[in-house]
Amino acid sequence: MNRRQLLRATTALGATGALAGAAAVPASAAEPTGPDGPLRVHVVMFDGVEELDFAAPYEVFSASGFFTPRPVEVRYVSATRARSVTAAYGTTLRGLHPWAPDEADLLVVPGGGYARRDSPGVWAELDRGTLPRALAAAPRPGLTIAALCTGVMLLSAAGLTKGRPCTTHHKARPDLQQQGGLLKNARVVDDGDLVTAGGVTSGLELALWLTRRELGPDTANSLENMLEYEARGTVWTSAPVG
Repeated sequence: MNRRQLLRATTALGATGALAGAAAVPASAAEPTGPDGPLRVHVVMFDGVEELDFAAPYEVFSASGFFTPRPVEVRYVSATRARSVTAAYGTTLRGLHPWAPDEADLLVVPGGGYARRDSPGVWAELDRGTLPRALAAAPRPGLTIAALCTGVMLLSAAGLTKGRPCTTHHKARPDLQQQGGLLKNARVVDDGDLVTAGGVTSGLELALWLTRRELGPDTANSLENMLEYEARGTVWTSAPVG
């Protein structure tokens, strides 16, 4: 663990201990538990992607490693072999990883640019077709594909939401329904290997819900304390209750 990671872990643990009254263990200080190994999260990037759409899930999943003995690996990936992208408000991200959904447990697709058909973003990716084709080929046992905001429309173009419970940004909901999605009035919709969420800020809820599902409620509660953010809205899930 380098000095920056150590400082972050110390700060995170101190905040959680003070607020939750329980000790947490940094991922780097514990051995993996169970047969599954690390939780591998790939966040999909493209030009015109909304900053908060990709940053919120990345922050939540990365920070979750401080509160679970299971290692968590988070990376930005590109389906077009791009090594960098320029986001909706001009942020440039470099060092993207190659597309490798076979190496992921969670594939998270942000949105952005759906209201601007002549600009980089979801519409440009729909027109290009590379990302929807890559997403269509990605499903396999053990992989959960998630999307938030208008990133859900990329899943729709890939045929992944047709006939499935789902949601998206409120302005894209009519399009999603017209394309065969079964809309649910919820902040997050969990249909097992397909998890979708509403507009821009719902990336926090999406990531916190998946953290709760994959790493347990203690990890999710510790994260909320550290982030000083309480998950809001309804989570619709197809899983049986009890």
